[in-house]
Amino acid sequence: MSDRELNFAQELLKGRSWRDVPDDEVLAEAQRLLDGWMAGETRMERPKLYDHYALLLLALTRQMRALETRVAELEASTPDTQP
Repeated sequence: MSDRELNFAQELLKGRSWRDVPDDEVLAEAQRLLDGWMAGETRMERPKLYDHYALLLLALTRQMRALETRVAELEASTPDTQP
């Protein structure tokens, strides 16, 4: 474990605008960071971790909306099989 505390948002953004980071990348990197943090292998600035959950929540919200849209489209294209 490094003594250096990571900034959650900076690790996700890597110098880019939040709009330029794909949701899949946010989710993968957040999972890696949070897994390490929960296992005690990664240290993160605690206030920053809480302040920057917005990045992860936004990515999750977008993914959920996309899945809802796909499910609705599939349901609309599937003939009703119930009597």
